[in-house]
Amino acid sequence: MDALAESTVDKPEDSGVSLAASAWRRLRRNPAFLVGAVITVLFVAVALISPWLAPHDPAARDLADQVVKARNEIPPAQPGHPLGGDPQGRDFLSRLLVGSQQTLMVGVFATLIGLAGGLVLGTLAGALGGWVDSVVMRAVDVMLSVPSLLLAVSISALFARPSQFTVIIAVAIVQIPIFARLLRGSMLAQRGSDHVLAARSLGVRPGAIVFRHMLPNSLGPVIVQATLVLATSIIDAAALSFLGLGNPDDSVPEWGQMLGGSQQVIDSHPALSFWPAGCIIVVALGFTLIGESLRDALDPKNRR
Repeated sequence: MDALAESTVDKPEDSGVSLAASAWRRLRRNPAFLVGAVITVLFVAVALISPWLAPHDPAARDLADQVVKARNEIPPAQPGHPLGGDPQGRDFLSRLLVGSQQTLMVGVFATLIGLAGGLVLGTLAGALGGWVDSVVMRAVDVMLSVPSLLLAVSISALFARPSQFTVIIAVAIVQIPIFARLLRGSMLAQRGSDHVLAARSLGVRPGAIVFRHMLPNSLGPVIVQATLVLATSIIDAAALSFLGLGNPDDSVPEWGQMLGGSQQVIDSHPALSFWPAGCIIVVALGFTLIGESLRDALDPKNRR
């Protein structure tokens, strides 16, 4: 009778399965996640091996003799140069491939630095509370009140000489308050949880409670947010380079820089703007799809 009763009870699909395992089950069946994963894996793979994929030196002006500035002519597509050349006579496909490496580097480093800063501020605010929480959160509110791109432009303008490093720092600072506020909210929710109250009643030291109980259980939403922020970092970094606040050395290609340099011939050669802009949009879409899928998969409300 007991076996028959158990067989007739409707059991959730994910019963007896960890949150990570059940989340992976849903992710594997999510078309948005699969599309985002394919885009992201291809982008990362191309970025890592781009120096070997590029058919030509991205800084070499092999097609300079075909550039006629008086008639606004640039090298067209031809054998060995499928996308033609840029206004300086450099192979456009090679620059597009190598530029993916710079875009990935800026996005990843900016996100990691912003995540590290947000973890420090969020942990201080969520763990200490009181006046520390008030001071940190008021500073975060001030930063969040300014549009992210405007804040990034303002920070970049403070540096005497723009470079790839200044772009990374500017984008990272913009992301810090996002991570700080999210982690602080997660830690406040952990403060009143049963396992934290039990640890306090057993006399566990406050530092151990924060770093062994509260912080590890608060990182889930922050890690998911990092995936979404990575897409925003790539877009913001491209915008800064487009505005001329990135690396002034155009021998090192970057998608935002290429997009800005193509504006002088956009009327006659719109493809020079289309390719880097399209790459930025597709890559940002890939990271966004992964982040949204992760957020839905890790939401306890979606466990059935």
